Amino acid sequence: MVLAAGKGTRMRSDTPKVLHRVCGRGMAWLVVDAARAAGFAPIVVVVSPDSGAIKDALGDQVTYVEQAEPLGSGHALQQAEGALRNAQSVAVLYGDVPLIQSSTLRRMMDLHLAEGASVTLLTATLEDPDGLGRITRDSSGKITGIVEDNETDESTRSITEVNGGMYCFRGAWLWPGLGGLGASSGGEVYLTDLVAAAVQGKATVVSMEAPGSQETLGVNSRPQLAEAERVLLERIRERWMTNGVTMPDPATVYIGHSVELDRDTTILPNTHLAGDTQIGRRCEIGPNTIISDSSIGNGCRVVASMVEMSVIEDDVHIGPFSHIRPGSHLEQRVHIGNFAEVSRTRLGSGTKVSHFGYLGDASVGAHANIGAGTVTCNYDGEEKHRTVIGSGAFIGSDSMLVAPVDIGEGSSTGAGAVVTRDVPPDHLAVGIPARNRPKRKKKRGGDP
Repeated sequence: MVLAAGKGTRMRSDTPKVLHRVCGRGMAWLVVDAARAAGFAPIVVVVSPDSGAIKDALGDQVTYVEQAEPLGSGHALQQAEGALRNAQSVAVLYGDVPLIQSSTLRRMMDLHLAEGASVTLLTATLEDPDGLGRITRDSSGKITGIVEDNETDESTRSITEVNGGMYCFRGAWLWPGLGGLGASSGGEVYLTDLVAAAVQGKATVVSMEAPGSQETLGVNSRPQLAEAERVLLERIRERWMTNGVTMPDPATVYIGHSVELDRDTTILPNTHLAGDTQIGRRCEIGPNTIISDSSIGNGCRVVASMVEMSVIEDDVHIGPFSHIRPGSHLEQRVHIGNFAEVSRTRLGSGTKVSHFGYLGDASVGAHANIGAGTVTCNYDGEEKHRTVIGSGAFIGSDSMLVAPVDIGEGSSTGAGAVVTRDVPPDHLAVGIPARNRPKRKKKRGGDP
């Protein structure tokens, strides 16, 4: 069960707290993903009545139950009883603890089952435990309870072992135990009271310390959100470097949770890789590059440029200072030079756009050359129109291609041409407006 009904008022945001992103993914999504990777099923998410955004984010991969009133974590768990009553064991997680790892959850559940425990809780040892519940133990090391921070005294305030806020419960013990809990003076029921009830009832209570205190970091403010981002980024960078990716200055590289990288690729400083992005082998990305939701093939180089929602095949060079906008597809060995913009356009294998220009809503064949300053005039003020440029075409500098227009295979345009009508294959279009004429065939040897 994932608790995700909290308001998160300290975030000062219209966005539900658990949907604030860490490395490109909402916190609740990260927790659900860790639970699924640990083998937990079914996954039940407790939400508030106005939870449409959370349901949209998580989709139908989980089961939802509503907590109509915010009456505490124990009350939230009670709402899930119908969905979880038949479970042998129940893990309770928080949607605002995004750094928990699947390996830790799996180990906690394995310990819980091996010990036959009624309650297993995750703990952490912190240098500064202020604000968190302290774990108290007897002389033999058995847990005797959880003392909330505002209830500590001199003997308990110095305890550095704290409640990590994640639990495993034996199902047959959980529901009767939960039903026996009383409400606080404010009418709230808390999960921590289950630990005290288990101790008093002499049920088996065990604990596991998290491998790192960061895994139990709860995000309740923007500074804590930034800290979670920093920690997860370090994990992501370390994983990819271990898998064969080079980062000369890792601290300046930003990689989203869903990005996939292949080995022998180099990511240079101040590069941002986001969304569902895949980058192949032997690529060089950056510096100063942004790539989001795109597929980059093998042997590509993207320098100081931006690529969004596009497909880049093998051995493509882009940049510096170019923008590949959504819906574009660059086939093998395409060359995009500086200050070029490509939008909703497919460029055929070996085509070159070496200098500044704009190609929008276009299809360009293989081995075409697009001269400096070329613009596809695709918008008439009301609608977008397509431009088709055939294979082997040579588009002269400063050509204006007024769509809809078709430039045939092997055709050329003269410098500064304004092309307003189709150009047949192997023709030359010159002038304003451009006039078409057959290309002169070059003679071999002698005068042309």
